[in-house]
Amino acid sequence: MKNENVLIVAVLLLAMTACGGGGQSQADKSKEQAANKTPDPTTLEEAEKNWQSDYGIGPVSSFELPAEVDADLVAKGMEIFDAKCTACHKVDKQFIGPEPKGILTRRTPAWIMNMILNPDEMVQKNHIAKQLLIKFNGSPMANQNLTEEEARAVLEYFRTL
Repeated sequence: MKNENVLIVAVLLLAMTACGGGGQSQADKSKEQAANKTPDPTTLEEAEKNWQSDYGIGPVSSFELPAEVDADLVAKGMEIFDAKCTACHKVDKQFIGPEPKGILTRRTPAWIMNMILNPDEMVQKNHIAKQLLIKFNGSPMANQNLTEEEARAVLEYFRTL
């Protein structure tokens, strides 16, 4: 009988431990997770503080622009921009979306290409893109389904603005 009681107590203790009877409570775990999570920036200025190291989210992990501008790529990029982008973007002023003039002083080449190639995921996960979405009244950038080569041409065109 005594062995049965010891066995019952051991099983109960094991069950309590397995069900969370020991260690941190769920509330404590939630507080710890919240403390370890970096909150999203609440303004575009906060999001842009480290823009030089922000490459965005998408197929381009990094990108170095060559020293020389490629005139053929510029022409192709201008053609693409005029056909697919001018409904929302004006070269030198804000419109439905931001102006591309001077963009390379505000964003990395990889970020720009990822925004062109992967706008849906960028506005969901990238701090700067999220804040731009807010700034431009919730008007998300349309995915124009450009190839990486076409996005590169648009980027080259932006260099000349």
